[in-house]
Amino acid sequence: MKIGFGAPVAGAWATAANVARFAESAEKLGYSSLWTFHRLLVPAEHGLDAVYRSVLDPTVAMSFMAARTSTIRLGVALINFPFASPAYVAKQFSTLDLLSGGRVDLGLGAGWLPDEFVASGASMERRGARTVEYVQVLRTLFADEVSSFDGEFYTVPPSRMDPKPVQKPGPPVLLGGAVPAALKRAGRIADGWMSRSATNLDEIAAQIAIVRAGAAEAGKDPAGVRVVVRGVVRPGERVGRLSGSYSQIRADAEWLGEQGVTELFYDLNWDPRIGNPDASVHTATETAHDLLEALKPS
Repeated sequence: MKIGFGAPVAGAWATAANVARFAESAEKLGYSSLWTFHRLLVPAEHGLDAVYRSVLDPTVAMSFMAARTSTIRLGVALINFPFASPAYVAKQFSTLDLLSGGRVDLGLGAGWLPDEFVASGASMERRGARTVEYVQVLRTLFADEVSSFDGEFYTVPPSRMDPKPVQKPGPPVLLGGAVPAALKRAGRIADGWMSRSATNLDEIAAQIAIVRAGAAEAGKDPAGVRVVVRGVVRPGERVGRLSGSYSQIRADAEWLGEQGVTELFYDLNWDPRIGNPDASVHTATETAHDLLEALKPS
């Protein structure tokens, strides 16, 4: 199982200096990947976790990190696709894949916050069907010399999109989702599935089984489907998976690999000492650096 790291994109530690510093350090320490996430806005009156209050744009942050690294993979977990057209995202990620030397993973989700849909002029209806078409549009724009698509939700007139990404047939597309239909869809049409911050990791094996069943039904090799887990780390008191002492967190990571997880990234953005915008920048940075060092891959 590969071990990645959640980049500093939310709250107090999400500064320009830290985006560069942690990207470079994670690469040197042997982490396999760096991950961002997407939050467009939050309601003025909200009850969301502090981590969502101040979030860097994921694609811009990935571009910044690409310029400061050379080997570590760069991913977004995930972009809420209803807020951006597939042609625009395809252009962004083809460009980022080219500039990074083929190191990009594209995670997609259907979104869940109504205010973001309103602000984007997007619809919350039939998001499952929209997901399928969105991925199809990405595939043709990434790979085909002349792309075209005529669907219910998206249309691409016969067009050329160049330059193409370095990775062939394009950057891997990973899907989020928690309900069985979304899990099966990820296995069926995508390169993998990504868990969310609220995933009950004790039940991960059952979710992975549904993902891989979807792959099998589509005639794909179930073992070839990636399973990427956001590891919300809670050092200190033992309150569940990936919490407690560093040795307990490492043991949980090994256990996740035994359940079928192919990639785990430790995400510190959900730690209120780090990802809360009201936290001390100095304290958040030093706390995160200690965790980066303590949890580095063996």
